[in-house]
Amino acid sequence: MRCTLIILLMFGPFLLKSQISWDGQVSAFGNISPSNQYYLFTGGRYIPEVNYTHSLDSGRSFDILASANISGSILSDPFQDNQTDGSLAPYRLWARYAGQNYQMRVGLQKLDFGVATLLRPLQWFNQIDPRDPLALTNGVYGIMGNYYFQNNANIWLWGLYGNNKRRGFDVVATNDKVPEFGGRVQFPLLTGEIGFTYHHRKADASEVFNDNTYDNIDENRWAIDVKLDWVVGLWLESTYIHKAENIGGLTNQNLINLGADYTLGLGNGLTVITEHLLIGNSDSGFSDNYANITATSLSYPLGFFDSFSGLVYYSWETESTTFFLNYQHQFKRIIGYLMGYYNPSEFQGIQQNELVNNFSGPGIRIMLVFNH
Repeated sequence: MRCTLIILLMFGPFLLKSQISWDGQVSAFGNISPSNQYYLFTGGRYIPEVNYTHSLDSGRSFDILASANISGSILSDPFQDNQTDGSLAPYRLWARYAGQNYQMRVGLQKLDFGVATLLRPLQWFNQIDPRDPLALTNGVYGIMGNYYFQNNANIWLWGLYGNNKRRGFDVVATNDKVPEFGGRVQFPLLTGEIGFTYHHRKADASEVFNDNTYDNIDENRWAIDVKLDWVVGLWLESTYIHKAENIGGLTNQNLINLGADYTLGLGNGLTVITEHLLIGNSDSGFSDNYANITATSLSYPLGFFDSFSGLVYYSWETESTTFFLNYQHQFKRIIGYLMGYYNPSEFQGIQQNELVNNFSGPGIRIMLVFNH
């Protein structure tokens, strides 16, 4: 009894300022893609999340977030064969120290910025697929800090280590044995904002050339992004990536995205987003030969509990089209999604990751999601 009282007296003030919460997301899905040999795909995923928060004073806090990705699936040709898969992996695992205008975060985390939404040149550190309603993405290991000034200008600095997966429009992987680093500044501009971003990494092209001497190539990235709201939202997002070693057409990469959005006063409001992306690769300087991709999305709320959205991608070089339709309904405890799609066998420009299986040809997917 005496020991309990002593512990409460010692740690009571600390415990009173601490809070632990447990959340999670359960999803189950079924997919039919008749153009594929294994045309039935079913599975589920659970992402439990534990969050510890300790308030140091009225302006400062310390947080720890830990979550896991637990998934299993069956890929079936019902009359021939089944392939099963399962995994357990960390999804997020970070600690954060935050003040009123700043934060510093260490660990496995999501790092995301930029103004484009469908075709994203600045998708340097995540793999979010615009066709995924849950926006799942693997995180990156590293340390990130940012500071917000009173005029909404902000500065970001980061260092990454131990990440080798290709992300966004990466043409080659990353050497995960060498730290990456970079930063970003963002300022208010007229009716919008402007940002400048830099990142340095060691690129690993050994898999492309089947030669290990290409696993440690200096690569520098620069980017500018601008968004302005003048009746319609308008934006530009552009990146230039240069490798110090000449590896042919993969030495330099230049991406330019021009986009706009507007909500039409039709019914409950139809929001339209359209973007055009130019992709250039060259062995010296800027490319004079660009691939063109156009993407458009529509979203319309049917009511408090229902909404409809659609996406279309078109490659001007291959004349191939991808489309995706999604009807969403909010039940009492779960959210239901009914999705229809068509994906060509090969299409450049759409982010994909191993958390979301996108099958070629036409298909239908049903997904139920429960958040607790």
